[in-house]
Amino acid sequence: MQAMTRRGFVVTAASAARVLGANERVRVASIGCGGRGQHLMHMAKAAGGAEFVAVCDAWDVRRREGAAYLEKELPGPKVEQYADYRKVLERKDVDAVIVASTDHWHSRMTVDALHAGKDVFCEKPMTSLPEQGLEVVKAVRSTGKLVEVGVQQRSIDHFIEAKQRFFDSGAIGPVHLVRTYWNANSGYLTPVPPGMDAKPEGLDWQAVLGWLPKRPWNPKMYFNRFAYWEFSTGGQTGGLFVHMVDVVHWYLGLTKPVSGVALGGIYQYNDGRDTPDNINFILNYPQKLNVTFEATITDMIPRESADIVFFGEKGRLNIFRGGYRFLPADGGEPIVAKGGAEPAHMGNFLDCVRSRKQPNANAVDGHYGAMACHIGNIAYRTGQAVGWKKEWDI
Repeated sequence: MQAMTRRGFVVTAASAARVLGANERVRVASIGCGGRGQHLMHMAKAAGGAEFVAVCDAWDVRRREGAAYLEKELPGPKVEQYADYRKVLERKDVDAVIVASTDHWHSRMTVDALHAGKDVFCEKPMTSLPEQGLEVVKAVRSTGKLVEVGVQQRSIDHFIEAKQRFFDSGAIGPVHLVRTYWNANSGYLTPVPPGMDAKPEGLDWQAVLGWLPKRPWNPKMYFNRFAYWEFSTGGQTGGLFVHMVDVVHWYLGLTKPVSGVALGGIYQYNDGRDTPDNINFILNYPQKLNVTFEATITDMIPRESADIVFFGEKGRLNIFRGGYRFLPADGGEPIVAKGGAEPAHMGNFLDCVRSRKQPNANAVDGHYGAMACHIGNIAYRTGQAVGWKKEWDI
């Protein structure tokens, strides 16, 4: 990682930055035009205030798809297409970039973009290795640019409301256990499309691999990246738990667990994957609190498949994207609310690019949320309890 950092693409922030007016459109480029990248383009359209000027992807098909969507849905100049993200960062007319690559590229692209004078919306998890978080935070502080991490719950109305109503007010009381679970996620069973046994001519596989060890074309790895450690942060942990533990950190003011343990394995899908299809974590925090996580792709029933449950001395809160339900310990009537809209998080990012306020989910939040996943992943892979290390502190 140190060698990779020294080789990083750097442009001074002063040479690329410009000051935006309060109502000016933010000129954006998307690095990564796959399913998630196109979804974030859609979120930017829904939020308003963005003008896309460029897209980048290692596969020409996805570049064309991304550009075609943007030219149809958003006003602005012709969207330029790039295969090399460093060419995007050379452009002085780009204010901000969306990093929607595979996990192993998130921190590298983010750091390079910050040094090129760009603000960054980085998909979660922000890092794929523990040491990468400190590199991102250092780059934020040295450049004066900002990072918003894609843990969108921090900008959704009912999550904000529940924090104020039950935690800021003290209504839930001290919390000593939080249970999180997310099952039935079909994205972790993505099949390889027909005809992809041979690498498409317009797909630069070596660029996709980047700093990872070189290997022959692997269509399963490319299309079902969450099944592989090198392309994801533990599969379901970095893809799912990171959302949930971020809410726990936010609501309870947490950063780092003391230790973590994990169990799981590949119990059903012997399809070449190396991330577990069933996983359990227990993280212990110094605030006299345990946080658990469970995930399976054995049970694919979507109904009631994901939840965060806070067990407080004065009540219990169930909350996720569909809404929340609070049960008072004194036997009072449940308090129920429906869910909110996701585009608010991209809207927060675009507003912060203009106002220079801190985003709802900054790089420090991104580091500690990812670290909760990393500790559990290390515990799973070593079969041992893992304690927090001082070198992971911001």
